[in-house]
Amino acid sequence: MKKAVANAVQQEVKSLCGLEASCVPAEEVLSVTGESCDSSDEMDAKESTNERTASRKKKNKRHKENPDEAVGEDYPIDIWLLLASYIRPEDTMKFSLICKKAWTVTCTAAFWTRLYRRHYTLDVYLPLRLRPESMERLHCLRACVIRSLYHMYEPFASRVSRNPAIPETTPSTLKNSKCLLFWCRKIEGNRQEPMWEFNFKFKKQPPRLKSNCSKGLQPPVQYEDVHTNPDQDCCLLQITTLNFIFLPVVMGMVFTLFTINVSTDMRHHRVRLVFQDSPVRNGKKPRLDQGVQVVLDPVHSVRLLDWWHPHYPFSLKA
Repeated sequence: MKKAVANAVQQEVKSLCGLEASCVPAEEVLSVTGESCDSSDEMDAKESTNERTASRKKKNKRHKENPDEAVGEDYPIDIWLLLASYIRPEDTMKFSLICKKAWTVTCTAAFWTRLYRRHYTLDVYLPLRLRPESMERLHCLRACVIRSLYHMYEPFASRVSRNPAIPETTPSTLKNSKCLLFWCRKIEGNRQEPMWEFNFKFKKQPPRLKSNCSKGLQPPVQYEDVHTNPDQDCCLLQITTLNFIFLPVVMGMVFTLFTINVSTDMRHHRVRLVFQDSPVRNGKKPRLDQGVQVVLDPVHSVRLLDWWHPHYPFSLKA
């Protein structure tokens, strides 16, 4: 029974049991009972508030006395490794952000090997480097597992098919990227007519960090080989033209401008690329007279492939 109800009953009993009880009207008894309930509720509220304040002060005092004391439970890494066997590939980043031990689990070779075996199927075609017999190598294991998931994991494969060939953020994404490699090759078109494919491999410019920011967590030394990826932050700009076009050498230069519009024949595209020796900073427009301008016209198709894309060419030695 609550304290307020007990006080009200006790007050009513005292009023009714005395000689004065017969002279006390019922209204006064009810009013006295109501007043006692209200006062007792107020007292209970004040007492509960004081208790919460006191407990909070005690916690703050303990925290000040022991600032290095850990708050929460510390589970062994084996439990996190067991839980990692039940997460989806798209939830890997969320899982790694739970705590440092969960992040350490995502750095291990066992995590990526189990993730590959869980989604591997025999009816999916995989390149030679992404087949089970080649996944025993620890070198570039993480990158190879991610590439294989875009072949055999349906949510990732459908994501690639839904994305447009040229995203709207392409000009800003490739801005100030360095051209690492350039090559062209002759291919067969839809009408058995030869076409030319021009490939530009770029290294994306990493975001600029403040001077007081750290580089972040680094994988443990024993798992550095697992996380090695020569194509990290790289992408491939693939442009297919109807005719061969002579292009100047742009390897080692910085990509500063990308425009795509309608060709002169109104049936194809016209692509213009501008390369310079140094990046363009602070939102300034590139000066065309100081760079190398590449114009491709007429253009049949333009595609931008990230390093994990199924059609991205990567070395078998990875």
